[in-house]
Amino acid sequence: MKRSLVVGIALTLAISLVGAEALGRGTARNAGLSKSRQGDNVWWKDAVIYEIYPRSFQDSNGDGIGDLPGITQRLDYLKDLGVDAIWIAPMFPSPQVDFGYDISDYENVDPQYGTLADMDRLIEQANRRGIRVILDMVVNHTSDKHPWFVESSSSRTNPKRDWYIWNDGKAASDPDVTPWQKRFEHDGRVPVNNWEAGDRGGAFGGSAWEWSPATHQFYYHKFYKQQPDLNWRNPAVERAMFDTMRFWLNRGVAGFRLDAVPTIFEDPQLRDDPESGGLNSQGDPALDDIHTENLPEVHGLIRRLRKLVDHYPGHRLLIGETYLPNTAELDKWYGGARKDELHLPMDLLVGFQGDRSKLDAATMRRYLTEIETQVHGSQPLLVFDNHDNVRSHDRYGDGVHDAQIDKVIATLLLASRGAALLYYGEELGMPTTPPTRIEDVKDPIGISGWPEDKGRDGERTPMHWDPGNSAGFSTNEKTWLPVPPNHKTINVKTELRDPDSLLNWHKRLITLRHEVPALREGGMTMLDVSNASVLSFIRTAPRGGHDVLVSLNMSATPQSVDLQVTDAGTHLSRVKVLLTSAPELKFAEEVKHLTLPPYAAFIAEVQSDPAGLGEQRGAR
Repeated sequence: MKRSLVVGIALTLAISLVGAEALGRGTARNAGLSKSRQGDNVWWKDAVIYEIYPRSFQDSNGDGIGDLPGITQRLDYLKDLGVDAIWIAPMFPSPQVDFGYDISDYENVDPQYGTLADMDRLIEQANRRGIRVILDMVVNHTSDKHPWFVESSSSRTNPKRDWYIWNDGKAASDPDVTPWQKRFEHDGRVPVNNWEAGDRGGAFGGSAWEWSPATHQFYYHKFYKQQPDLNWRNPAVERAMFDTMRFWLNRGVAGFRLDAVPTIFEDPQLRDDPESGGLNSQGDPALDDIHTENLPEVHGLIRRLRKLVDHYPGHRLLIGETYLPNTAELDKWYGGARKDELHLPMDLLVGFQGDRSKLDAATMRRYLTEIETQVHGSQPLLVFDNHDNVRSHDRYGDGVHDAQIDKVIATLLLASRGAALLYYGEELGMPTTPPTRIEDVKDPIGISGWPEDKGRDGERTPMHWDPGNSAGFSTNEKTWLPVPPNHKTINVKTELRDPDSLLNWHKRLITLRHEVPALREGGMTMLDVSNASVLSFIRTAPRGGHDVLVSLNMSATPQSVDLQVTDAGTHLSRVKVLLTSAPELKFAEEVKHLTLPPYAAFIAEVQSDPAGLGEQRGAR
């Protein structure tokens, strides 16, 4: 395993001690934070976490590719926005087949993004601003250029052979071999089963088994063939991977987002996955990945990793990329009642459910109620956008009320109980801009799946900082992905000047989260639960505080609501508006027969609580 030179070790220890001390103190975001927030050492419970795709955030050296010094340059913007932590997508050395998710060295920085010294400076400067740094740790697989795999693939007797998953396959002449398997025949052998590359429907295409001519065996790869899966059933692999995480924890990172964590283990019997009918986006038979995802063995591993992380000061954090079928499965990733696994598995049911063209109040109410009642009181982490999916602006926009819908989504994300995850540009309403020609596609998924699947380039275009050339992202007019023309109007500089912009809406919402006790640490109770168009809930304040009402019209028509209901144990009367996207409601004092304009968001402080909800503070 590669280690730093002695002088580097000394620098690392010094920086990690400074970082650990700052994190352990629960450094306040700024001097204006309330005392109650500063006194809560478990910083991540109500944190706003901001995902940065490093290639696309800020280019500091004019090569058209974002980098770590560029992120450091923009820390003041992030502090002003109010984020508590940044999650940086992989910046490790990589052949960039999957733009960093194919790691060839876990303990260094890819030269196109900078150096270890640049990372140390970024961590230090972020900590000075009360912003923690979370790294994206790819635990399921490595690059095929990683020294571990180079050794493993060199011979069947190499000591690291069992660090990956190798198999002889079976004879192509076997009577149960399918025509699909015969597509991948080599030297009279075919893959041992029907497993396909790609999670959630085989989006990477083809067999998950790749032939190695040097050793006449197949190796398993859940994703691209250049991303061989690690064999986590081998204790040596676990020790080595845990060591790489210690390396970064000692440098002061606040924790990890674990990539594709449900795919770590595979069925040891190598049984076929059942076909679910039809074809996936790559033209392969659609499968139900029951033998390659979410196997029970993974939970023991996560519990061991949790013990490692909890050993460090400052409440270091484990986030999981957890695409799961229901809330009951999500609860398992918290550790159920024990709460000894992930601190924050991503709840991707709320933000990625529903019809592409509309919000659905009933479905969102159901999922939000489940996360309040079915995870043993654990803290939710809601997500509407990330680097793998069409942006919520496009998934939920209707082409007419897009700006209002963006504010509804932001309010739901930031006014609900729990932590919240923002994706760079989400605060601006950056749309998805997919390539129009296959010649322009960079994402391998788009290259192999064109035109049905255009890949993920559209949600990874450079950040819009200003209306100038290259959107202020780079001094180079040729950026790694083109800057969309809409950056002329959708950008930080322009939106900061507009008090009604989506950016300023996010800033006000985040300020409310930090300053209003009910939004920061209160419980959450649904109101008006039979309403098909409006989602309303109460954030119940700690004893002595004011409750906060949130009401969101998720329809294109005005909706009248009567929130003087008793099913939540309260009888709402007078309110003080904290924030609304409807100008006509800015001075509303009563919520009886309140009329919400199309896709309006309304947040108000409840001035009285005559029914005694105060006796139930924190109830969920």
